[in-house]
Amino acid sequence: MYKLVAIDLDGTMLNKYGIITQNTKDVIKKVQEKGIEVVIASGRTINSVKNFSKEINSQNYFISGNGAITYDIKKDEILFENVLTKNKVLQVIKICDENSIYYSVYTENGIITKNLNYNTLYYYKENLNKEEKEKTHINIVQDIYSYIENRDEKILKIMICDSNQTVFKAIVKKLGEIKDIEILDVSHMSRKLIKQGTEEIALEYFYTEITSKDVDKWNAIERLIGLLGIKNEEVITIGDNANDIKMIKNAGIGIAMGESAPYIKEQANIVAESNDNDGVAEILKKVFLDNDDKL
Repeated sequence: MYKLVAIDLDGTMLNKYGIITQNTKDVIKKVQEKGIEVVIASGRTINSVKNFSKEINSQNYFISGNGAITYDIKKDEILFENVLTKNKVLQVIKICDENSIYYSVYTENGIITKNLNYNTLYYYKENLNKEEKEKTHINIVQDIYSYIENRDEKILKIMICDSNQTVFKAIVKKLGEIKDIEILDVSHMSRKLIKQGTEEIALEYFYTEITSKDVDKWNAIERLIGLLGIKNEEVITIGDNANDIKMIKNAGIGIAMGESAPYIKEQANIVAESNDNDGVAEILKKVFLDNDDKL
């Protein structure tokens, strides 16, 4: 009955250290052996999602930039795109610079930022455990406005972060004056863990993500399944965050992770275990694998 599973990465397939466990890989392999298409649908950059797709042997398609890019892995090319125009990017950057708010720009090639903090610090720490070809490329640039103005890279999204909720809300309100963009409505604080020697340090911050109008994971999934001849009710989606709500709500089965905020769980048909308890693996076993197949 179900032909495609779309799975988010951070907070969903990845554990708190940014790792796909061997158990999750083994279960996904069993699901793929049943002829089910497993597709990663993430807010990350093209290269990062491509590397994780390789880890789970997903060989056909993936979605990155919250739906800005749908990628054909075999052809190694973009299948569909809805990226930000340079004009919109510069408008967002100008507001952030004028208000000294932290932001990072996600391009087709990596992430541009002024310094390592919040989400980029997390990716930097994640990179330390990866081979060079698998790292998320982080480009530190002091004058991002001029850098973007003089280049023609595709911009998937802009991530805006701050630890002060009052400051953060004020910036989001100003960004709302820009037309023809999508502002992700995140009502909770992000919390990630990084390792510093033997210590675990929590990165906690408020954030939003700016994309082109009508960009979201479900729109990208709909275009992909239209191409593949798969119906909405034949799709399962798994996610944990605000950028997963639409795909959770509209799929045949929408699954929210156990640590998701209540307003996300309300949209789901099923609530799985947390990402640190292999929630993706456990729910895929229940949906797809017979007792004899279970690992």
